[in-house]
Amino acid sequence: MSLLLEVFEERLQEIEVYLDFLGALERQIQEGPPKLGGAPITAQQQKILYSSVYLQLYNLVEATITRCMDAVSAAAAGNGRWFPGDLTAELRREWVRASARTHANLTAEKRLKSAIELCELLVRALPLPKWKVERGQRGNWDDEEIRAIAKRLGLDLRISKEVYAGVKQHFRDERGPLSLVKDLRNRLAHGDVSFAECGEGVTVSDLRDLKDRTASYLAEVIAAFRTYIDGYEFLIPQRRPGMEAKR
Repeated sequence: MSLLLEVFEERLQEIEVYLDFLGALERQIQEGPPKLGGAPITAQQQKILYSSVYLQLYNLVEATITRCMDAVSAAAAGNGRWFPGDLTAELRREWVRASARTHANLTAEKRLKSAIELCELLVRALPLPKWKVERGQRGNWDDEEIRAIAKRLGLDLRISKEVYAGVKQHFRDERGPLSLVKDLRNRLAHGDVSFAECGEGVTVSDLRDLKDRTASYLAEVIAAFRTYIDGYEFLIPQRRPGMEAKR
């Protein structure tokens, strides 16, 4: 989890550096048309620069959640320490989903192969191999989807009232911060909106607020996953280290 936090902070710092650049640009505009290499920066170019923040923020969201999920599956594998029966019902379901590839579009032969491999592991009573939680369809991470994956894993995602209110309060287009970031990222990716249109009517102050609310939420999500992993909450209670001695 320390690596996860390090990656999160590095990517967040990249966004903050970019916002500092946009802030300097915005101040120059107040004094007159800004120039770069002697050429003036147009209003259209400024909007395009602003819209890039949404892509950077979505990158931060998806990278954070992907690494949280990977940390859970890595902890559950435990270098051969744990067995399928040691997992909670929720996480065992995720392991079966990933191992049997139940949600993958496979041929009948490949589906049979996955089922045989799973059966072999259970028959021989082998420990859990390396695996990854199924990530689902990419491009759709917002606070609702994050809460849904936490519930799937049996993780009690507790977010402070202040931070929760921040991600639920409408930021633009009647959407909260993470919902807006997801929507604009997807619309840009699919060509439904141009970069200039996406950056219309926004200020650097708005973008900083969006970044702050998104980052605060993700920081608490990381903390929740850390508690879940450090407390071995992915294991049934009687198999959690420290609990065997109390039996």
